Amino acid sequence: MQNSAATSERRPDRLDPRARTTILTLLIAAFVVILNETIMNVALPRLQVAFDVSESTVQWLATAFLLTMSVVIPTTGYLLRRFAIRTVFILAMVLFSAGTLLAAMAPVFGVLLAARVIQACGTAIMMPLLMTTILDIVPPQKRGAMMGNVSIVISVAPAIGPTISGLILQFLEWRWIFLLVLPVALAALVIGARLLGGEAEEAKPLSVPSLLLAAPGFGLLVYGLSTLGGGHGAAAGSASGPDTTPFVAIGVALVLLACFTLLQLRLQRENRALLDLRPFTYRPFTLALALMVMAMVSLFGIIILLPLFLQNVRGLDPLGTGLLLLPGGLLMGLLAPVVGRLYDRVGPRPLMVPGGVVLVAVLLGYTQLTETTPVWMMVVAHLLMSLSFALLFTPAFTTGLNPLPHHLHSHGSAVLSTLQQLGGAAGTALLVGIMASGTAGAAADGLGPVQAQVEGYQQGFLAAAVFAVLVLILSCFMRKSVFADEPAAEHAPAAH
Repeated sequence: MQNSAATSERRPDRLDPRARTTILTLLIAAFVVILNETIMNVALPRLQVAFDVSESTVQWLATAFLLTMSVVIPTTGYLLRRFAIRTVFILAMVLFSAGTLLAAMAPVFGVLLAARVIQACGTAIMMPLLMTTILDIVPPQKRGAMMGNVSIVISVAPAIGPTISGLILQFLEWRWIFLLVLPVALAALVIGARLLGGEAEEAKPLSVPSLLLAAPGFGLLVYGLSTLGGGHGAAAGSASGPDTTPFVAIGVALVLLACFTLLQLRLQRENRALLDLRPFTYRPFTLALALMVMAMVSLFGIIILLPLFLQNVRGLDPLGTGLLLLPGGLLMGLLAPVVGRLYDRVGPRPLMVPGGVVLVAVLLGYTQLTETTPVWMMVVAHLLMSLSFALLFTPAFTTGLNPLPHHLHSHGSAVLSTLQQLGGAAGTALLVGIMASGTAGAAADGLGPVQAQVEGYQQGFLAAAVFAVLVLILSCFMRKSVFADEPAAEHAPAAH
């Protein structure tokens, strides 16, 4: 015992094997569920034919998933305080596995849509659970390296989803997209159920009014943003004028969320808030959060625009598109842990500023893409863009969450995950909308179909570059966070 104690004193920042295995299990589970968020995108045309539904109907497989995520994530802060980590993990993976099995067996489109909603419920819980667990059991001096692994889940899984889907669809039926994921999800469920423990904190009863404001508020906001640029509004427009549904949805959502915010500010004094907003009193958290939202706008916009450009303008098939984007996704995964270890040594600014510069340069380069741009050049550009996101995400996560005391870990993770989803939805809507508008305008000016599309994509890439400039500006203000000291933090959060 004396030797063990001495070792613990000499190496207070060492993780014991059980903690490492716990985090590895959570990382694998989170990777699988986040991968599922984008793995369906390439399969939508195949599903449209298989179920004999319209393009606007099949798009609901993606829209409903995003809507469910936006509604469930804000509740995870409460769930993680009310129940033990093991209980929340089992809930998340059972929901995800059940949804995956149902999707694989779906006889009609309605069943598949319901299965995607069930999957999304499990997915929404996993990311805040992963980040909260890391904050709770990893010493602050080692969080950068560990958050590097989280960055693999956040950025790489969505990036390689279309590649994996393209490979599966090249050789197998669409149901195998779910059948190949299911065994991995079940294995993670069994292992995690055995390893995870933890005790529930004392939590006040759930605030029903908060839930009634949050669910439609976040849901309508994501719905409005998604339909604004997803073609629904344009499709619905007619001689009587453009469809105003997205704008109405966003307006109602903002009113509901304003009421939700006021209610949370009142309830958090009684420790009854569904989503505690005190993490915003920590300047590093707020700054990192703003940067993450801007980065997600660029990332998700590019994730949508670039494959469309490669297929519609350069003429690549889905598999070729996925393979072209695969090296960038793999590079991001390889670099994320390295960037995390560098963060622990040098802090955020020496990593994030170069990352922001590279991101701006690449996206400005994308504005010069044409139908004759060599494929190898686009591969190199995508690799550089992946490098930039690797340099940005891990430092942003770690800098933002490090100052939070233990009692705000779950709420900080929930806020971060919620606004990431909103940033992704906003990026997709904005950039696709700008691309579609630019294409229509160029066609009206007399350009040919291909030239008009090129003009539209260039305008979309330019909008992404504008957000990248904002990311670069914010990265200049990032500095290494002061680690939370629980007693002091509770009394003086603004001092951080």
